[in-house]
Amino acid sequence: MTGPNGSRPNGSGPNGTSPDGGGGAAVPGAMAGAEAPGGAGVGTPDGLAAPGGPTGADSGVATAVGERPSAARGPGGAPGPGPARFMSGPGEKALDFKSSSRRLLATLRPERPLMGLGLALAAASVALSVTGPKILGHATDLIFAGVIGRSLPSGVTKDQAVEALRDRGENTMADLISHIDVVPGQGIDFDAVGRVLLFVLGIYLVASLFALLQGRVTTTIVQRVVYRLREDTQSKLARLPLNYFDRQPRGEILSRVTNDIDNLAQTLQQTLSQVIISLFTIVGVLSLMFWISPLLALIALVTIPLSTWVAGVIGKRARPQFIGQWSTTGKLNGHVEEAFTGHALVKAFGRQDETRQVFQAQNEALYQSSYRAQFISGLIQPAMMFIGNVNYVLVAVVGALRVASGALTLGEVQAFIQYSRQFSQPLTQVASMANLLQSGVASAERVFALLDAHEQDPDPETPSTPERVRGRVEFEHVSFRYVPDKPLIDDLSLSVDPGQTVAIVGPTGAGKTTLVNLLMRFYEVTGGRITLDGVDIASMSRADLRAATGMVLQDAWLFGGTIADNIAYGSRRDVTQAEIEEAAVATHVDHFVRTLPDGYDTVLDEEGSGVSAGERQLITIARAFLAEPAILILDEATSSVDTRTELLIQQAMSSLRQGRTSFVIAHRLSTIRDADLILVMENGSIVEQGTHTDLLAADGAYARLYSAQFAQPVADV
Repeated sequence: MTGPNGSRPNGSGPNGTSPDGGGGAAVPGAMAGAEAPGGAGVGTPDGLAAPGGPTGADSGVATAVGERPSAARGPGGAPGPGPARFMSGPGEKALDFKSSSRRLLATLRPERPLMGLGLALAAASVALSVTGPKILGHATDLIFAGVIGRSLPSGVTKDQAVEALRDRGENTMADLISHIDVVPGQGIDFDAVGRVLLFVLGIYLVASLFALLQGRVTTTIVQRVVYRLREDTQSKLARLPLNYFDRQPRGEILSRVTNDIDNLAQTLQQTLSQVIISLFTIVGVLSLMFWISPLLALIALVTIPLSTWVAGVIGKRARPQFIGQWSTTGKLNGHVEEAFTGHALVKAFGRQDETRQVFQAQNEALYQSSYRAQFISGLIQPAMMFIGNVNYVLVAVVGALRVASGALTLGEVQAFIQYSRQFSQPLTQVASMANLLQSGVASAERVFALLDAHEQDPDPETPSTPERVRGRVEFEHVSFRYVPDKPLIDDLSLSVDPGQTVAIVGPTGAGKTTLVNLLMRFYEVTGGRITLDGVDIASMSRADLRAATGMVLQDAWLFGGTIADNIAYGSRRDVTQAEIEEAAVATHVDHFVRTLPDGYDTVLDEEGSGVSAGERQLITIARAFLAEPAILILDEATSSVDTRTELLIQQAMSSLRQGRTSFVIAHRLSTIRDADLILVMENGSIVEQGTHTDLLAADGAYARLYSAQFAQPVADV
């Protein structure tokens, strides 16, 4: 309940909002051995979820493989001071009600057969319903005629009784009696009245049955439309480039896919059926009103222009409020999702109060926008009721005069007043639906904006494929930039032979992760080309390219399911339990899985609760092992394990790398001493390359990194 002047009483939340704080399981990337990350990103400070969390097939490594482009390197939010940095949604824009409404109606086209059936059922229901007042008017005339007849002397005809009344100067009563079927001296015919009432009851029962069937048809139509919209949005997310998720907060995307589509479904469900029935009712009732009395019908129509004008004025003011309400909802969802994802860090750094303040500010903004939207749109119904009551008074007064003059019977006026109510009621309902329509179309526009987002370049119609993937990778004068005037990688050339292990080191923002993102075609090069066994990867299908690649990411992301399911996810083919266990043994997963009560059938959630961080990392390595890729990408694969587990992983990785080209992104230089080639990157360029021993002897950038990490002179190592 709101206080006076729209103030929010203590403890009240936003009006009609339900922020979705859940992160939701990201759709896994379509690649062998790849984990779809959730939560923290490499370039996100203190591990909080970065703007534009992963969603969709190509976003599988949106955070874990990619250092989030900072303000100096590309789109997305720049790293802030810690957990207190929260996201803001995209800028609002004016709601294009007409075009969005037309596009929303276009989504109903596949349901035209069902819509035709629904229209027929609605027409039948309304046709039966609107005849009720006219028939009930006949029952009123029977009762009135019986009352009048009983007051007249028996043994005379109606004409004689009328003549006698005129002789006495009672012309009004004479005119009234002359227009009704009255028998002097005879009372109310209750049998006739009962038959009329039973007939009306039967009509209303059949009309209700048709309305029930029409409601079921409408529900089917709405759910099919919403089902297709969800399918379209999910498919669209899979086709969006990675930079879309860099720019969009994850909560904002979730809000469009869940909240906005749910709101759209409710709007369609509540308005589609009601609008059809209301329009049919208006046409049917208006026809019968003109049949009964054209004069009264014209009086009833006088207020329609006023009603239309009032609804239009209020609706125009409500539109921007609804688009603001749903945009603010998306921002709040983004904040809640981010805060819950990094809740441990928020508590660890004592940022609860600051987090709460940000939430309260966004919650207050949502309350205000929701209040304004609902209050302004809520003015329509009382305004329509007032206009309808004025219309009712006019009809009642003029109708009484017409009855007194004998132009109409009492039953006809009674029926007309019922029709007047039935006529104003659907007008009020249609007008009161304006708030629902404004809200629903605002949600539809946000969903359509997602569906209209620029997609990644499609795969070639006839993709090229190496005859045999051996793992030779060449970067030929490769350049890449997130924004035109800020190159991240410039004229980089590199040749990696099959089976070589290449370690990539350098400071944050040097372009290490971007290099492998380009290799995986999560981003497209802006200059030069990358080849795999002599074939330009731009001419290959992404599925074929990624099928040849296995990835172990910094974030050990697991999916809801058993340990066996998580390991088997790395393979594109059906694998046996024996193959799963073989991969687990090779990567030292088997020894701790055997200690669990349910073994490989142990069920994990998305955060891998129940197993340690190191054990989660081992499971992801087993996943890559089972994929049997030609190329391995290891992004800080041992960063979250203890020394003993790291040793086990290094042994497993040495075995796994045999015969496979491997790219290792690492900050712990102790893990890459045995690499065949170490690349040192700074500002998007390779400034040094060679073996560990050669680079230390050169006493250059690598030696400085090594000295800084181990805090002792190179000569003493």
